[in-house]
Amino acid sequence: MATIYLVRHGQASFGKENYDQLSPTGWEQGRVLGRWLAGKVEPAAVFGGDLERHRETVEAIATGYGSKLPDMQVVPGFNEFDHTTVVARYRPEWSDRAVMARDLKAFPKPAKAFQEAFVHAVHRWASGEFDHEYEESWPDFKARVLAAFEEMIDYADGGDVLVATSGGPISVIAQHLLGLDDARALGLNEVIANTSVSRVLYSGPRRSLAVFNNYSHLEADDPALVTFR
Repeated sequence: MATIYLVRHGQASFGKENYDQLSPTGWEQGRVLGRWLAGKVEPAAVFGGDLERHRETVEAIATGYGSKLPDMQVVPGFNEFDHTTVVARYRPEWSDRAVMARDLKAFPKPAKAFQEAFVHAVHRWASGEFDHEYEESWPDFKARVLAAFEEMIDYADGGDVLVATSGGPISVIAQHLLGLDDARALGLNEVIANTSVSRVLYSGPRRSLAVFNNYSHLEADDPALVTFR
C-alpha cells in the first residue's frame, strides 16, 4: 500500500498583519520535519493548498530535507475554511482587527483567549443553524476537502505523496476514514499540532488512517517547537 503524508502547516503569524505567512517558529518546524523525513520518505508527488502558509511549509521542509522534493502541485480544495469570516460571524466586532487586538490584550494569555473564542465560532459554523451567514457551509467544506482528497489519489496513481494542508482538512479526512460524527471531528481539529504528520494508507479503493497527528520529530528536536496555533 502507498502512503499519503498529511502535514499541517507550520505555525502562522498570529497577531501580525499577514497571518498567512509562517512565523520564525513555523519555518523552523518545517525544517525539522524535513530533516526527519530525509532518508525515510521519498514522495513521488507533493500537493498543497494555495495558501501562503502551505507553500512556505513545503519550502521549509525542502530546506531541511536536503535533496530536491517534487514541485508542489496546488490543489485549492486542501485550503482551510475561512476562519476570519467564521470568527467574525461569532464576534462581529472582531471583523475590525484593531478591536480584536485590543480585546485580546485585556487577557493574561491572548492566544488562549482567541483559541477559546475560535472553538465557539467553529462550533457555531458547523451547527447548521446559521448556514445562510457563511459563503461556505460546514457540509460544503467537507465535500470540497474530500473531493480534493480523491482527486489527489487519482493523480498520485499508487505513489507516496506529501500534502501540505491545514487542521480543518486533516480532521475532515480523519472523520471520513474513521466514521466519526461532527463533534468528534471538531475535537480532532483542536489538537492537531503544527507540522504534525498524519498517514493514510491507500490501495485501489481502500483508504485507512494509520497515524494521526504525529509530532514526535518536534519533541525530539526541541519540545518548545510544539505549537497548536
